[in-house]
Formats: sequence, C-alpha cells, structure tokens
Amino acid sequence: MDRDRKVYQIVGFQNSGKTTLMESIINYWSKHDLKVGTIKHHGHGGKTRKRVAEKDTDKHLNAGASIVACEGEGELVLLKQNLNWSLVDIIQFYENFSLDFILIEGYKYEDYPKAVLIRGEEDTYLLDQLSNIQAILTWVPLKNTYPYKIFSIKQKEEFIKWLFTQYN
Repeated sequence: MDRDRKVYQIVGFQNSGKTTLMESIINYWSKHDLKVGTIKHHGHGGKTRKRVAEKDTDKHLNAGASIVACEGEGELVLLKQNLNWSLVDIIQFYENFSLDFILIEGYKYEDYPKAVLIRGEEDTYLLDQLSNIQAILTWVPLKNTYPYKIFSIKQKEEFIKWLFTQYN
C-alpha cells in the first residue's frame, strides 16, 4: 500500500469534531463507490467496548487462542490479543482487504498525512509538534499564518472535496 496516497489521519483534541468529520468523509467516499477502512485510537484507557459475543470469544482467548473470529448476520468481529498494537501493525493487517483509503482518527504523533482540528487558539501549539500536516480545520480564526491548507469548520464540505481530489 502506498503510505502517502492511501492513509490519512484526522487528529485533534477530544470534542474537536474528529468523529463527525470522519463520518462525513466516509459517507462522501462511500457514495463514490470507494471502500474506506477506519482505525480509531482509543486514548481513554481500558478496553474499547464490551465484547460482542463475550462468553465464547473470551473462553477461546482465555484458553490461549491467538486470534478469535465471531461471525453473525453478516458481521465479522476479530479479536487478537497483542501486547503492543502499533499503528503500523494495524495498517499492515488492513492491507489484506481491498480498500481504497484508510482513514485514521487519532494517533496524532504518527507521521502519516493529516488534518488537524483546532477548537481554540490554545490548541495551536499542536501545529508546532505534529508532522506531515496537510490541512487545518479550525473553529476559531487563527492569529498566525501557517503553510497548510486552512478551512473553517463551517467549510467541512470543501475540505472533504479537497481531500477527495488529493487522494483519489
């Protein structure tokens, strides 16, 4: 998979609009018959959510299975225990699927092309810390100028169309 052309990050602090933006991007790309895979960083600690088929999958994992798949009504849930899941590991796993685009929510310090959501002026220090920034979506007017494409959060649709032309 071409790392620079198929993987894109949406990053920012909690409640900056990352998930809403991700949903809009997924919807737009899907309407253009493109397959989008997503990866979300769960930065709040603990398990991401209660297991779908808790009883049997937990029994299999507790017995020592390396990976467990649970299928039902067309949905496949894979559980794989690993002490250190890196973003690279997850992306390599996604390479097994016929995806046109991998969209990542979070993992802000990774080096993939990214858009940064800025909720307030106090968030702008991120722009000095993060790498491979391609665009900024901001909730407030920015005091400084930056060498990135800048969109107001109200220009979300324009950003999505810009992203589509950059990566399709």
